[in-house]
Amino acid sequence: MKKCMLKMAMIAVSLLFAVNLSIAANMSTPDPIGAAKGSAKSTADSAKQGAKATSDAAKGTASETKAAAKAKIVNINSASEAELKAIPGIGDAYAAKIIAGRPYANKAQLKSRNILPVPVYEKVKDLIIAKQPKK
Repeated sequence: MKKCMLKMAMIAVSLLFAVNLSIAANMSTPDPIGAAKGSAKSTADSAKQGAKATSDAAKGTASETKAAAKAKIVNINSASEAELKAIPGIGDAYAAKIIAGRPYANKAQLKSRNILPVPVYEKVKDLIIAKQPKK
């Protein structure tokens, strides 16, 4: 009897979690299946679709970030202030500090010279490079 009650409680909790997940994934669009009817099958289907949409969105975001990073790598030794500000996480103050501290032997010097805090550096390190001028 206790095992049966425990199983039913676990199923109820998992269904509630699935419904909350599907609602969170579909916040901006109405549910075309009709979750208002309250059928258990449509709730389970909605949960599966919501979980798939969430994982697909996460995969798309990661690949878009990698593609953007490869396409728009900024040289910190020659970039203008506007180009530096275009990097997510770099604002007016950080752009001015980067320009004032030039030249850099490598991009890690932004961290070692305390130009950027470690969390900001970790966020932008894939978007920057420190090329040396040709002699």
